[in-house]
Amino acid sequence: MPPKSFNVGKERLIDDEEEPLQAVILADSFNKRFKPLTTSKPRCLLPICNAPLLDWTFESLSLAGVQEIFVICRSHADLVRAAIRESKWSKPSSGLKIVPILTAKETFSPGDAMRDIYTRGLITTDFILVNGDLVSNVRIDEVVKVHRERRKTNKDAIMTMVVKESGAKHRTRSRGDSAVFVLDAESSECLHYEPVTGYPPKTQVGIPREILAEHPEVEIRNDLMDCSIDVCSVEVPSLFQDNFDWLDLRRDFVHGVLTSDLLMNTIHCYVVKEGYAARVKDTKSYDSISKDILARWTFPLVPDDNHPGGHAYEHLRGNRYIAKDNTVVLSRTCKIGNNTLIGSSTHVFDNAQVISSVLGQKCKIGVNTVIRNSYIFDGTTIGANCVVENSIIGAKVHIKDKSRIERGCLVADGVVVGPEAKLRPFERVSKRRDTEVGDDDEDEESEEEEETEGDDQEEDDEDDEDESEDEDDEDSDSELEEAEANQAAIGATLGEDTNAIAWPLKSTEGEDSDADEMETFDNQRLMRMGDSASDLELTDPGSITSSEVDSDSDEEDGFMVSRTRRASASATSLPLTTPSTELLVPPLASAMEKEFQSEVSQSLERAFAEGHSVDNAAVELKTLRMSTNVPLRRVREAVIAAIVEQIPIVEGNMAQQRKEIANVVDRWGELIDRIGGVDAVETVSILQTHCASSQRLPLFGQVLAALYQNDLVEEDDIREWHRQPASRGEGMKPGTFSENMEKCWAVGTRMIQQFDEQEESEESGEESEEGED
Repeated sequence: MPPKSFNVGKERLIDDEEEPLQAVILADSFNKRFKPLTTSKPRCLLPICNAPLLDWTFESLSLAGVQEIFVICRSHADLVRAAIRESKWSKPSSGLKIVPILTAKETFSPGDAMRDIYTRGLITTDFILVNGDLVSNVRIDEVVKVHRERRKTNKDAIMTMVVKESGAKHRTRSRGDSAVFVLDAESSECLHYEPVTGYPPKTQVGIPREILAEHPEVEIRNDLMDCSIDVCSVEVPSLFQDNFDWLDLRRDFVHGVLTSDLLMNTIHCYVVKEGYAARVKDTKSYDSISKDILARWTFPLVPDDNHPGGHAYEHLRGNRYIAKDNTVVLSRTCKIGNNTLIGSSTHVFDNAQVISSVLGQKCKIGVNTVIRNSYIFDGTTIGANCVVENSIIGAKVHIKDKSRIERGCLVADGVVVGPEAKLRPFERVSKRRDTEVGDDDEDEESEEEEETEGDDQEEDDEDDEDESEDEDDEDSDSELEEAEANQAAIGATLGEDTNAIAWPLKSTEGEDSDADEMETFDNQRLMRMGDSASDLELTDPGSITSSEVDSDSDEEDGFMVSRTRRASASATSLPLTTPSTELLVPPLASAMEKEFQSEVSQSLERAFAEGHSVDNAAVELKTLRMSTNVPLRRVREAVIAAIVEQIPIVEGNMAQQRKEIANVVDRWGELIDRIGGVDAVETVSILQTHCASSQRLPLFGQVLAALYQNDLVEEDDIREWHRQPASRGEGMKPGTFSENMEKCWAVGTRMIQQFDEQEESEESGEESEEGED
């Protein structure tokens, strides 16, 4: 269970004589991972749990006692300024002075933004640097204190990066963008930084030998999640000014400072032990962080207390949050599942289901519609008999009756689709350009309002804004033109009454040989919502031979950290991904056990009854597992039990019984592996345990044969299971269960004998053919 309290305060670490604590927020994301949701607004204004991301960032900085914040933005600067002006942070009582700064039109990267900060002379003291998509309850003020104390004795320490320990498969840790940190064990100085992409998988990290020679004890860390919170000295922007090829804060700036022979600066890491911090870098992290907020890991920043958007929610059992203003209308026959948030003035009609999802304000969910693991923005209407799975639906969208939105879809603001629209997995949909005339008028009106209210920006800034907005429009128009021209090839089913166009399923951005490997399509798959990327070879220890490792490790300029371990290696090897093996599964608390079993049972019953796809069923089970934090084996046990119990019993007709088993295993057997962590030996063991403890004991051999026929288990897996002492019932108390376990093992014995006989038959056949020749 997440922590219920967190020691937070707004203590200031600065004396009255010192300058106010400053922070810089980079409001631009400098990538297109949320397109087309961000064609009409910046990512920092997208809502997460019904509050703009920028407000979550302001709240995080307010907890640290920050007094002055510079918001650096290029695209949609007028929207950012308007959002700040209309928020609670613009009031004098907020204690914050927020200054929106429009950067030059040539700002295309964080490095460009830092150079612009230096040119303007905004920074006068140590400052906090974050992005406009940060959600955090970490005591950043403690990091500032440590940084300042270090600076008193070491003026070369120019930056402190905030990192947090996390498992290799932590849901908020990006699989496509991580890093290896080499730290001095005593001072936490970052000695080496190596970015790691998820695909193609990086198997080795090179560490300069001089690091090992100069530092008697180092830590090589692949378990640190970068929180993207930096405490910087006033010299940091000037270093960007001197190095115009530095674009990225980590891969260019940090790596450049640590490897430079001219710069004598140092960078340190602050490893957070308590608290929560993560960036909404992509749609997958958007989903993960939303679930963490609903599960209260971000306390005190939770929907029912300190909600950054100023909304009031009632917290109900199962982490259900309902707006407190009595404007939410829930039909008596609708179902609101766990980990769900419903905004004010929203209406959920008869027999509708909203499960692990967030509904914005003034939404309407039609009769018999299912919303599962999805995020619906304000003012959206979803008709009757629709299904929305693992998707993000923008504001004022209208999805008409009998439409289906598959996993990973992004639907931009104002889109109308249906009736009977069918969006394929990962479809991206936006409005046609000829339906967006009204948006331009609204922009002009907002600009006129800003002129009448008075704007502190200089005339040259206004000119830059017009030029940068025009450039944004040209960029969006070119993408829309390409999408419009290829509608026939894309072949999306958007319904008759639609104003939408579908974007290509596979983006061509980043596919050039010289492009950033972080932005390639396959690597981006690891960062998009609803994509398990199970078909990508992410771990392949055999891809590097021992001879290659030997030759690499003999290089004089560095020390190689490799995923492949040599049997007689003299140097330490470090795997870049931590295997998740659960040899012992602790018993769950009874209440959690019952709730989890009930949720899984209901999920599988729906999947069987409604004929869901295996992918959709797997996504729901993965979500249930994450929300309850149970071991993967528990989910596999539930899936195998449900599949076995789904098989009808046929008395006195073995041929018909085998046919029934084949039908069920052919349809649902793949679900066993789709839930993650493929382990065929464990699958056989769980099947044996279930059959031995139920009325399905006679089906064990036939079900195992069906799994074998469907390539879900191999001959080697059956042999490995058969060799285990537990499979024979060793160490168990005498009784019916142990006897049934032995019966199943005996069935396995006969199957292995058949394998052996078949191999002998094939060998004798080959010998006879050779003799005839």
